[in-house]
Amino acid sequence: MSFILLFTLSLLLDFIFGDPRSLPHPVRGIGVLCEIYEKLFRNSMQRPFIEGLFSFVSVLGSTVLLIAGLLALLQQTVPLLGTLFSVYLVYSGIAYRDLKKHSVEVYQALKSQTGLTSARIAIQQIVGRDTSQLDEKGICRACVETVAENLVDGVLSPVFYGVLFSLIPADPILSPISMAALGIYFYKAINTMDSMYGYKNDAYRRFGTAAAIIDDVVNFLPARLSGIVLTGAAFFLQLDYRRGWRVFISDRLSHASPNGGHPEAAVAGILGVQLGGDSVYFGKVVHKPTIGLPVRDITLEDILSTNRLMLGSSVLFCIGILTIRLLVAGG
Repeated sequence: MSFILLFTLSLLLDFIFGDPRSLPHPVRGIGVLCEIYEKLFRNSMQRPFIEGLFSFVSVLGSTVLLIAGLLALLQQTVPLLGTLFSVYLVYSGIAYRDLKKHSVEVYQALKSQTGLTSARIAIQQIVGRDTSQLDEKGICRACVETVAENLVDGVLSPVFYGVLFSLIPADPILSPISMAALGIYFYKAINTMDSMYGYKNDAYRRFGTAAAIIDDVVNFLPARLSGIVLTGAAFFLQLDYRRGWRVFISDRLSHASPNGGHPEAAVAGILGVQLGGDSVYFGKVVHKPTIGLPVRDITLEDILSTNRLMLGSSVLFCIGILTIRLLVAGG
């Protein structure tokens, strides 16, 4: 079966079903490796940056070697099983459905009788800020920002690295779909380390520097492509794609992250709302610049609009990058 068909099948499995809760997610294994290597290297050299760098290289190397070794073994012994496992890894490496599910739970909580109380609990599952004092607008803003920013590391970047790695000639050891799975978990290892090591507090400021920098590097291109596909999706959804593009160009660098502001700016412009601003993290107020134009107040319906933009932009991105691959390497 061709790579395009297998990769598309993997994407459809996530878009339709999301991650099966009955199976342990492979990213949890990466998390375990992060904990193991941090314990091994932390305070071993009295130089937090070097300790963090050793941890980073060890987690990334272990992830790539374990997955490559297992897929190569399966491909050489039971090729069908190797193909099926590769499809599962690609499927599990995309987070569209889970991101949509969590954001819809916030939407439904806001519409329920318990309102703010349950919505604060729901939004806490997907954001790092203090949600205990958020009002309805604050919850909606946090949810829209999270969906927009996680479009990149949940969908666009994994797809990008999956397709990129599939172009690396590795037959007969690893098939293109196996290389795609390897590429996605190469990216997921980096992204997971950024989540676990990349805190800007005293414990991780130096230890997590390597993880944070390299995560910024690998997300650089997909983040910038997000503005193109989001405004493209807005065109097809008959939303204000022109304002989305203008705000994307003007406000995309108004963010603490070199990448996070790109999708947030496009979404803010398309919806005509203002994102960013002050938030509370670990008991401290963090002052952040605003993104977008306050054409109107944000509402809970913007959560659903952002989900539609996430779907539309994901579809456009996947069609675009698979078409490019088809032209470069065939099916």
